[in-house]
Amino acid sequence: MVLEPKELEVVNTLVFETLGNPEREREFKLKTLKKWGFDLIFGKINGKETYFTAEIDTKKAGDKYTIDEKEYEVIEVLDELPKNTELYAHIEMEMGMAYIVCQLRDEDSKNTEILRVPAGSLLMAFFKKNKLGNLIKAIKNIGISSEFFMQNGAGGEPYSYENLPNIARRFIRSVRKVEKETGFGRLAFAYYGETKDGEPRYWLSWLLPTIALFDLDIAKKANDTLGILKE
Repeated sequence: MVLEPKELEVVNTLVFETLGNPEREREFKLKTLKKWGFDLIFGKINGKETYFTAEIDTKKAGDKYTIDEKEYEVIEVLDELPKNTELYAHIEMEMGMAYIVCQLRDEDSKNTEILRVPAGSLLMAFFKKNKLGNLIKAIKNIGISSEFFMQNGAGGEPYSYENLPNIARRFIRSVRKVEKETGFGRLAFAYYGETKDGEPRYWLSWLLPTIALFDLDIAKKANDTLGILKE
């Protein structure tokens, strides 16, 4: 059977899936919150004692300020989590936009929300701060999962897995290792050979759970993985 170019592309594009629902929630350390650029504060909001966050190194004990008609008072900038609490973050979707929501959870599973910001803005700032250039260039959209897209050179008939060169196979292996840690992922990958300059010709789309990308170790591994095809 002779296939048209579009059919060749669809049939021969390689797809690797780590099935399951994208991780929505993950536990983090206080030092990670600081890496995102925030201090954890014990203080008062409208006179009631609670916990909240502020941009790192911008507030000190005794500060009072107002945001969105709420009055804040800083009692202490914390260097460790409150006793018997853990820090969790998850992704929420609202009208097509992803937000990262951080909560303190006590031993009775009571949650205190301390941060709610657009996930895309914080994730991009996190990538830039840690010089994760491959992720910055490749990221296309952010929801419960995030999509990375890369393309180099013109298309054609994609190679079968058996005909892939070592660099393409090494890339796929690295993708699978990252997805083993995240528990979810989907790679669509079409490899067309090399350009006249000896560079690989390909396109790829890679999905990973957004919340996992806020873990610096995982983000670095994903960044290094995308860099394989540039070697």
